Amino acid sequence: MSYRTRANMMMIGVNVFWGMSYVFMKMGLSSLGSFTIIALRCLIAFFIAGLFFHKPLRQITRKTILSSAILGFLLFSVFAFVTFGVSMTSASNAGFLVSLTVIFVPLLHCLLVKKLPSWPIGLGVITTLTGIGVLTLKHPFHMNAGDLLCIGAALCYAIHITLTGTFTKNENPIALGILQLGFAGLFALTCSFLFEHPSIPTTLSSWIAILGLGVFCSAIGFICQAIAQHYTTPTHTGLIFATEPIFAALFAALFLHELFTLKELIGSVIVVAGILIAQLDNLLLKKRVHYQETLPK
Repeated sequence: MSYRTRANMMMIGVNVFWGMSYVFMKMGLSSLGSFTIIALRCLIAFFIAGLFFHKPLRQITRKTILSSAILGFLLFSVFAFVTFGVSMTSASNAGFLVSLTVIFVPLLHCLLVKKLPSWPIGLGVITTLTGIGVLTLKHPFHMNAGDLLCIGAALCYAIHITLTGTFTKNENPIALGILQLGFAGLFALTCSFLFEHPSIPTTLSSWIAILGLGVFCSAIGFICQAIAQHYTTPTHTGLIFATEPIFAALFAALFLHELFTLKELIGSVIVVAGILIAQLDNLLLKKRVHYQETLPK
């Protein structure tokens, strides 16, 4: 089995964990505050990741700390939007809407380079927006507040990914990844003391939720993603990311007994189709580069 195949299988496993995260959040919210869940999730992941990858932390600089704080705030924002969003909408809806990150990343890139998006990106955006409308609009021109928060999470995560690509050019990516979890946990812990009554889990379901989010969805998830993306292509990564909402819907049906109406099923299929269409941009770019390399010089 090649390294790329193993990396793709690892990314699928990561998406299984992330699909399950929406169920864990629903379970945790039954007895814990939203900021408390985020704080416990991030701090557990920070200590586990720091334990296994402590060597890069010995060489951190002031610039690394500043970059990590920025990324940590964005990551905290993503988790906050998702956690509050899940409390107001279904776990399956949240999974499909947060997956819009795959669409927002190339759009942000187009804004940065001041260039119109390619036709796959444009068609993918239109298709995805259509799917969102079918999936979330319950009445004319009305969208659930939880759905809007999940879309906000996708936008914050797209900004996070874009800045991560910039920061990792000059900083150690593992150190950035670990420290950002620590900062995200500190931001969440501060908000927990300000707006909630922080506490540790007291029930079996809440412990399962927190350990699932902290160990599997955050620590293992982020570490495996970093390792896998070293051996696979961005195109494969983007296509595999499109499976996350499918796993989210599957786990929501299995563990939370959420059922899709025909309207929601159609909307979900259109969203995934839009994400896959947008990924054609990477395939076309790869073909153009290959063609140019084969031209005689």
